[in-house]
Amino acid sequence: MASQKHAILVAGGSGKRMESSTPKQFIELKGKPILMHSILAFLRFDSSIKITVVLPENQIPVWDTLCKKHNFNNAHEVVKGGLERFHSVKNGLNSIDEDGGVVAIHDGVRPLVSVETLARCYDGAENKGNAIPVIDVHETIRKINGNISQSVSRESYKLVQTPQCFDVRVIKTAFEQAYHPNFTDDASVAEANGATINLVEGNRENIKITTPSDLRIAEAFFVNK
Repeated sequence: MASQKHAILVAGGSGKRMESSTPKQFIELKGKPILMHSILAFLRFDSSIKITVVLPENQIPVWDTLCKKHNFNNAHEVVKGGLERFHSVKNGLNSIDEDGGVVAIHDGVRPLVSVETLARCYDGAENKGNAIPVIDVHETIRKINGNISQSVSRESYKLVQTPQCFDVRVIKTAFEQAYHPNFTDDASVAEANGATINLVEGNRENIKITTPSDLRIAEAFFVNK
C-alpha cells in the first residue's frame, strides 16, 4: 500500500519585490490567489494528500477571509510560520502527527507545478527516501571569484525547484539541527544531516512568482490550462 502523502506549502512572502502591498501569495492569478492555485495543483494530483499551509501569524486572518471570499473549502491545516523559512518548515513538519509517509515541501508561490513532476517527486521519495525536481541550465554561466570571472560548463549545474519530497521520519530528524544560513532549501538541510539527494525532472513552467514579470509569465502559462 502506498504511503500517506503530505504537503507543506510555505508562503511567507511580503510582496516587496512584487511592488505590491499585498503579500505575493495572495495576489490574484486568473481569479484566485496564487496560493490557492498551488494547493489545487496538489489536489489534482492526489485528492487524499494532507495539506498544511504555513503563513506568517498576521496573515492567517487574511487567508481565512480570502478562503471565504472565494468559497475555497478544500481541507487544509494552517500553521504559524517562523523567523526564517527553516523555522516555518519545521513548524509545518511538527504539525504532522504520523511518523510515516512522504512529505512534499513546496513554495506557496509555485502554482504551475505539473502532475507529472509531483508524481516523480513523490515516487522518488517513496523509493529512495527523497527526491527534488531540477531543470537544465540553458544559459551560459560564469563563476565569479573576486574581480575575475570564468566560464564553466552548464552541464555540471542544475536549477532546483520545489516540491522537495522526503520520508517524513528522515526530514523531521534533519530539521532537529540548529539553523544555519547555508540552509537555502530543504535538501540542504537533509544533506547536512547525511542524506544523499536524488534528482528528478521538474517542469520548466514551475516558476517561483516573486516579481511582476514572473506574474505575467504565469498568466501566459495559465492560458493553456
